[in-house]
Parts: sequence; C-alpha cells; structure tokens
Amino acid sequence: MPIVTYVCPDGEQEDVEVPIGTSIMKAAVSHGIESIVGDCGGSASCATCHVYVESHFDQLPPKSDDETEMLGDAASEVLPNSRLGCQLIMRDELAALVVRVAPEQW
Repeated sequence: MPIVTYVCPDGEQEDVEVPIGTSIMKAAVSHGIESIVGDCGGSASCATCHVYVESHFDQLPPKSDDETEMLGDAASEVLPNSRLGCQLIMRDELAALVVRVAPEQW
C-alpha cells in the first residue's frame, strides 16, 4: 500500500499507509494527525487540510478553481506547492508522497 509521509509543524514525521482512492486528508484524520483538521470533510469548502507538497508535485492533477479559491482563505501562507489534502487522492504514482502540513489551519 502506498505511504504518505506527513511532516507536522513541530517537525515530527509520520508515515501513513493510504489506500488507493483515499484522500490524504482523510488518511491523516483517520490516523490521528491532529495538525490536519479537515473541517469540511473533504468538500473543498474550507482550507483546514492545507499542505505543502514536497515530492511528486509534477504528478498531481492541476488545482481546480474551487481549490484555488479555498487556498486563498488559508490561514497559513500559500506557496506554489500549496494544496488541499482533500483534493489529493492517492494513486500508485503518488507512492512515497511527502507533504508538510501548513503551520496554521484555522
């Protein structure tokens, strides 16, 4: 099963097995990674799963207009590699994905 490495704001890293077809937000929340809130449940209507993609960025689908709009409301600085974790769905090509969790989600 593919693994995502979450680098939390405090520097702690956690490797999580993420089933194909599962968002990296949902995997983080279900594994108790408290720095990802996922307040809207994955509908891209908040920015509480803001991450900075550190690897595989070129293999991600482009941001939708909704994702771009929500990132505009993010509590942390939006960088070129900013994404919403709810919009990143695990597939084989993303195995060993590394994301750094944005320091503020609210």
